[in-house]
Amino acid sequence: MATVVELISYPVKGCAGVPADAAELTEAGLAHDRTFLVVGADGVFRSQRTDPGLAVIRPEVSADGTHLTLSAPGAEPLHLRIEDGTASPARADVTMFGAPYRAVDQGEAAAGWLSEVLGAPSRLVRVPPEHDRVTDGLTPGTSGFADSSAVHVLSRASLDDLNSRIAAAGRAPVPMTRFRPNIVVAGWDAPQTEDRARRVTVGGGELGFTKLAIRCAVTLVDPATGAKAGPEPLRTLAGYRRVPEGGVAFGAKFSVTATGKLAVGDAFHVTSWGTD
Repeated sequence: MATVVELISYPVKGCAGVPADAAELTEAGLAHDRTFLVVGADGVFRSQRTDPGLAVIRPEVSADGTHLTLSAPGAEPLHLRIEDGTASPARADVTMFGAPYRAVDQGEAAAGWLSEVLGAPSRLVRVPPEHDRVTDGLTPGTSGFADSSAVHVLSRASLDDLNSRIAAAGRAPVPMTRFRPNIVVAGWDAPQTEDRARRVTVGGGELGFTKLAIRCAVTLVDPATGAKAGPEPLRTLAGYRRVPEGGVAFGAKFSVTATGKLAVGDAFHVTSWGTD
């Protein structure tokens, strides 16, 4: 039986993940996942593709969802009251992958702290309450500031298979954290089983497959140091995971079709399978 063995959210896009034993599954994914975005002075989002130092910034959202703490090596932690946009109509214009979005700026203290840590002018913004983004794929849905779909699923079988190939080439294995999944599944014998799942019930929620996860240079960043540490895993993935959609695929993305509560240990039950 396939079960959930890890749940990870990423409150600030590009920053460190926050593991949990249990989480609320919302229409936009795990609670607080990619709710915040770091942007430059021009409003264009920052990611580990160009700012690998984001990887060592550790966010923490308070239990009541009203406060955010940011910490990073060599910097004093920053404690912020979250501006959710309900008390003010003020909005910032930001862009992500060329698409325009409206966001709620989190103020000068956050901007100053991030600018110092990243060494470049930066601001922190949040998804506004009226955010109505529609994501694409086989099962349309929504998300905050994720690259696309709300939930990224990866299995241990897929990672084990990849690392066996990397080891056969005489190189060091890579950890699961390189791929930034939301749900890690164990219990499948065959790698890439998540690619064929079309409908899933897990905990009190349901997921619908949208697309394969196409991997980028973020997988080359060591999340422990915030430094690029390639060429793995992309070198090995390029040898056996090239897909017609373009690039190399590893893991699968899903929309949320029913909200609920999830916990480590929940059964990951596939109710509908695809053929590829």
